[in-house]
Amino acid sequence: MALSDNEVTAELKKMVAFIKQEALEKAREIHIKADEEFAIEKSKLVRQETASIDAAYERKFKQAELSQQIVRSTVTNKTRLKILAAQQDLLDQIFEAARQRLSGVSSDTEKYQDVIKNLVFEGLYCLNEASVKVKVREEDYDIVRKAIPKVEAAYKEALGKEVKVEIDENDPLPSESAGGAIIVGFHGKIDVNNTLEERLRLMEFESLPAVRTTLFGPSPNRKFYD
Repeated sequence: MALSDNEVTAELKKMVAFIKQEALEKAREIHIKADEEFAIEKSKLVRQETASIDAAYERKFKQAELSQQIVRSTVTNKTRLKILAAQQDLLDQIFEAARQRLSGVSSDTEKYQDVIKNLVFEGLYCLNEASVKVKVREEDYDIVRKAIPKVEAAYKEALGKEVKVEIDENDPLPSESAGGAIIVGFHGKIDVNNTLEERLRLMEFESLPAVRTTLFGPSPNRKFYD
């Protein structure tokens, strides 16, 4: 049985309504899905940007911390160097004052003769030669001549053998020397420098650590001691 025009129109309207309803539901699904994907992408971007900001902050914080450490280390080192320089300056002044006083050692003839005797004896002991020469200042010749017999006697008593000591008048110590003696053996090939300047230099080298500790206390950076 054929449909009338009215029935055909009604069926068409139903189909249009159905298609429209399907389209609306589909559009709604697409919109919901788009919103979900947008939310997911937005969340992802927010996390990425947050991580990027955190990483940038961490880098800047570490850079600032490193810069602060470098500045602190630089200031500490400069301060330490200034302290060491000041300490060394004081030590130099102390030993320079000692050098200035060396010239007064020979002013007391009796004591100086004993000093000369001991210095020459030490040289004799080191060289262990039967005959030696001593270099002294010309102004000390008389003092040394008086000291020589005592030195030779002390050497014989200590080592049980004779020794002959002579003044080397061809090569005296310079007049500006503070005194003391250079003891020469083995035909001039070996000598023992026992001038007052050399003995002070040796004393300065050997006693410097003890003097430094006495004046400034033990170093906080030193872990080992002799």
